[in-house]
Amino acid sequence: MFRLLTKMSQEYTLSAFLRRSNLAEEKLVVLRQHLQKIKDQAVSSAIKEKESRLRSENESLKQKVANLKTQLIAMETVNGIQQVKMPNKSAQPTVQREEKPPKAKPETVKAEAPKKETKKSKAKQDEKPKKAAPKTNEQKPVDVSRLDMRVAKIVTVKHHPDAESLYMEEIDVGEESLRSVVTGVVKHIPIDQMQDRMVVLMCNLKPAKMRGVLSQAMVMCADNVENIEIIDPPAGSVPGDKISFDGYPGEPDAMLNPKKKVWEKVQPDLKTNDECVACYKGVPFKVEGKGICKVQTLKNCRIK
Repeated sequence: MFRLLTKMSQEYTLSAFLRRSNLAEEKLVVLRQHLQKIKDQAVSSAIKEKESRLRSENESLKQKVANLKTQLIAMETVNGIQQVKMPNKSAQPTVQREEKPPKAKPETVKAEAPKKETKKSKAKQDEKPKKAAPKTNEQKPVDVSRLDMRVAKIVTVKHHPDAESLYMEEIDVGEESLRSVVTGVVKHIPIDQMQDRMVVLMCNLKPAKMRGVLSQAMVMCADNVENIEIIDPPAGSVPGDKISFDGYPGEPDAMLNPKKKVWEKVQPDLKTNDECVACYKGVPFKVEGKGICKVQTLKNCRIK
């Protein structure tokens, strides 16, 4: 009996607690709604109050402007400045139409025709044949004539401080200043064979940094993966001599546009032949009046 009473007492207590909890929740909801209304009313009241204050200030400023305008007119009148009244906006000015006299008809129409013909004939006589505009780089054919290759001389050479496989050279290509060039032939050509050597230099590639050192040109070499040999210009060549190709007379670009991939399209056709002569599509690298360019031993190898 005692257990039953205890159980009933616990159930009653739990039920009462739940009722109180629900009641408290309902009161909280009502309280939140009431607070929101108060907040909205306060915001609305503040907005109205500010709007009223701004309107009052606006009216006050209008009154001040009107007073200042009246004072200005009075002062101008005292100083002898005449006041011009502005016309009413509603009043529209009356526009009087002027009758234009009738245009006189041209009497000598037929007589003027020969004069026009005479002017046209003079204009034709004055016209001179226009010179053909020079071709842009986009209009030029993509061939070896786009490459600016010249004879050059290595003036100084030393090892790259940050790359064991690279030389850093200063090269004379017949210009006012020497060009800085980085070449990756350390494993194939001793440094003493690089000093004061005559080479073929490609001069219109875009300058690029190689391991932190700017390279302003490229020494042309034959390569068969295992070995690399520098292309030698003909005897008697001097720095600045142009490399030419029979059948490709075009002028080289000032600088090759990397986006147009001209070098990438021309390079596969640069190779040595059976006699170790450097060629483009079988046409030798040539210095006009001095001879052709060759390598020492590498036959039928790519040039890069």
